[in-house]
Amino acid sequence: MATQPALFGAATHARRWVDDYRGHARAGGDVLCAADDAPWLAMFEELAALVGDDLGHARERVQRHAADIGTGFRIIGEPEERPWPLSPVPLLIDGDEWRHIERGIVQRADLFETILADLYGEAKLVARGLVPAALVAGSPFFLRQLVGLTPAGGHHLHFVAVDLGRGPTGEWRVLADHLRSPTGAGYALENRLAVSRTLGGLQARLNVARHAPFFAAFRDGLAAACARTDPRIGLLTPGRYNPSYPEQAHLARYLGLLLVEGADLAALEDKVYVRTIGGLKRIDALWRRLDPRFLDPLAFDTHSKIGVPGLIDAYAAGNVLLANAPGVGVLESPAWNAFLPQLCTRLTGAGLSLPNIATWWCGHPSERVRVEEDLANLVIGPAFGSGTLGLPDDQAISGSDLTDAQRIALLTDLERRPQDYVGQEIVRLSTMPVVGDEALVARPFTLRVFAARGPDGRWAVLPGGFCRIGEHPDPRAAVMGEGNWSADVVIYGRDKVDPVSLLPAPDSHHVRRNPGTLPSRVADNLYWLGRYLERGEALLAIIRVMLGNSIDADGGAALGPDTVSRLVGMVAAAGAAPLPAALKRADLTQMARTAMESVDAGWQSVAEMNHQARRIGNVSRDRLSADMVRLLDAPFPTHRGMLDRTGSLQRRYAAIAGLSAEHMSRTAAWRFHDLGRRIERSLAIVRASRTFGLPGASLDDLSTLLDLANSQISYRQRYLTGLARVPVLDLVMLDPGNPRALAFQVERIWEHLCALPVLQDDGMAEEQQAEATELKALVAITRADTVNADMLGTVERRLFTLSDAIARRYFLQGAEPLRAGGLTLA
Repeated sequence: MATQPALFGAATHARRWVDDYRGHARAGGDVLCAADDAPWLAMFEELAALVGDDLGHARERVQRHAADIGTGFRIIGEPEERPWPLSPVPLLIDGDEWRHIERGIVQRADLFETILADLYGEAKLVARGLVPAALVAGSPFFLRQLVGLTPAGGHHLHFVAVDLGRGPTGEWRVLADHLRSPTGAGYALENRLAVSRTLGGLQARLNVARHAPFFAAFRDGLAAACARTDPRIGLLTPGRYNPSYPEQAHLARYLGLLLVEGADLAALEDKVYVRTIGGLKRIDALWRRLDPRFLDPLAFDTHSKIGVPGLIDAYAAGNVLLANAPGVGVLESPAWNAFLPQLCTRLTGAGLSLPNIATWWCGHPSERVRVEEDLANLVIGPAFGSGTLGLPDDQAISGSDLTDAQRIALLTDLERRPQDYVGQEIVRLSTMPVVGDEALVARPFTLRVFAARGPDGRWAVLPGGFCRIGEHPDPRAAVMGEGNWSADVVIYGRDKVDPVSLLPAPDSHHVRRNPGTLPSRVADNLYWLGRYLERGEALLAIIRVMLGNSIDADGGAALGPDTVSRLVGMVAAAGAAPLPAALKRADLTQMARTAMESVDAGWQSVAEMNHQARRIGNVSRDRLSADMVRLLDAPFPTHRGMLDRTGSLQRRYAAIAGLSAEHMSRTAAWRFHDLGRRIERSLAIVRASRTFGLPGASLDDLSTLLDLANSQISYRQRYLTGLARVPVLDLVMLDPGNPRALAFQVERIWEHLCALPVLQDDGMAEEQQAEATELKALVAITRADTVNADMLGTVERRLFTLSDAIARRYFLQGAEPLRAGGLTLA
């Protein structure tokens, strides 16, 4: 009984929100106003039960869930990602209405497949005059090199996206098609995850259709189209600067695909391999998000540095599946909308179930005249997506928005090259509720729907999609553009929906402990992530000691000038800051500030180390936890005092180290990350020991060495008679039980290299293993009283040699011979 007042309150809030919204929304052109109240009230009751009457809190809550998932995006030209803008109010679509959309999407995907098979085959459509030759040959996305080639798997299309707009009277029409590398499915998935965490009870109340079966069908469809029964599938990304890279990383993790870049792949004897720490491993299919013109510099753009030489030869031989096939982008041209209705009737015997927006291709003289006469009432755009001189910024624009000068320029170029232009009707969109300033407001929206080819070759349609919401109330699609907000899309119905997930069933007998293939580039990144983090932490420790933040509570007076001078020398030797004019407090503080915070000045500061670690974290999203990425992305501390800032950074480093030690599975990926840490920490210990631990070292020097090795407490617990050089060196350098000692690091390095894969089966140690064994033996036989500059120099050189050997063996980037001895092909 205690829950009744809360439920009654949620229902009251929901009813008031809906009534208030209906009072000011366009009754004939809004999805809520045109729908039955029941599903919308159920959704708003779930929202009100969570946040009461505070809609602003609902928006903040769903944004926080999106951030926890790691959703983000990048605007082209911006170096940093932006948080994902997600509305807490999903778009609700009845299941009966959705089935009509679903049939239209499947019809359209099949029609595209038929047209593509003809264009790259017998070209009968052009020969019979059903399609103008200029519509094909004039497209920059028609790849003549692929004419006559049957794609691996037998299909050109495996994944398509279609943008839909809902008109004021409820009809759905196609606004655009996306075939080359459709984006947004990952964002649709992330939107569903974030909204499900916010509106957890909505699934049961509305019988919401789930996303997992669609993604499972797509993954299984790719596998079924491959030649091998147990294929290896990758998602080919352009890299971290691509605007949708976070989405790609999320999809790769969710689907269990390898996230690879062009540099990860190699073509050899008409097969494609991924460079891994275990050698070259055969890859059977690539879900590409890379522009086809950059796929292979030998086949297309010779200037491409992100493609794979020889990839198209392997594709032509049928040894690698590319989804989607290169060249499918020819059908993305808006000009095709003028011909699809007739083509659909001729090829399928039926009209388009989902009509296009009315389009006139100016390559036909009569249609060009029609466009010129009705210019003010049409949207004028490039026929092939770009390449026009008569449009402002080469973008589609409403004819009524053209200035006199722009109108003259357009008409002039239209006369010169009419085939480059299309005219399209101005589409007015339906609106949906969005949380505004503490109230629901109506905003126009578009819906991107996705279809994927399943294992039976048939199309599966994602029940829902990616909803984009306009910032302004103007309902014209041309004005809305890309939209500023997104929303989950909920397909609801009367029938109960069975819980489905891509996670294995609880009683599944198929157990797998092998985490899968680790590409060499990923191993390289994780290795250097560990090194940059450890390097930043070591430099931070020097700065803290230099500023007098020793943990030695009994230290009394400040450090002596000789010790401070040595600390200053270490900072300068690290390239973190210039030498100060003097050892006065102000000079030291300025040096510390530069070594801490300098950016874009060439200094290897703590901030620069953090930036490098953050950069690597951004390209390793599919391998790192959301908590780890969040810590790497955290802004640099801005506390008022220098020591407060160093303390904040130290705690952050400790948190990252804790996540690495306690939350990363003991896979090869973790081993490379830990290898980087151990090698960098070993170098720091050796340099600190050479600076503060040689004969003649003062008490300040020895105390500083313990501080830098984080071993003050261990020393005081073990020795009660004060500081002495030999015991300090033994603890810092040679004690295998001290987790901060050199001996401990060397032991871990050796263990990691023994556990990592080898290329040969002769039982002999590889170069990196032999180097680690020799280093381990050297440290093991050394006594503290014999540690000197020569010994420390030898260890440092061996650490550099070992790091180079690890890079040569595991980080298979660049132009190394693909037929190198022992380079396993599997």
